[in-house]
Amino acid sequence: MSQGEPGAGTGPISGLIGSLKGVLSTLVAIAQTRLEIISTELQQEIGLAANLLLWAFVALLAAGMGLLLGALVLIIVFWDTHRVLVSVLVMGFFFALATAAVLVLRAKLKARPRLFDATITEFARDREHLER
Repeated sequence: MSQGEPGAGTGPISGLIGSLKGVLSTLVAIAQTRLEIISTELQQEIGLAANLLLWAFVALLAAGMGLLLGALVLIIVFWDTHRVLVSVLVMGFFFALATAAVLVLRAKLKARPRLFDATITEFARDREHLER
């Protein structure tokens, strides 16, 4: 058979192979798009986490130094009269501050959105679309 004759590469088998190639191409394109979304989200999360960690470290260092120096000033001021009472009050303040910080941190971690939320949503939409 030459290429000009009917049935040379235009039969049902070649049509089926062409359809399968189209479906496979679409699935690969969908997977590539989703992987790009995952990559973008991961880069954003890493950048955000690094930025937050840096500023948290700076804030903790500055606040810690300020609180420590303030506590020392209070203890030195009351050294002759009530040094034990002031020391206990300063210690209690630090424990209360630490407890409050832990509670705030726990609340912020619970309120944080799911990792890869947009990607998971897109995969769910894809699955629903393919099931129809």
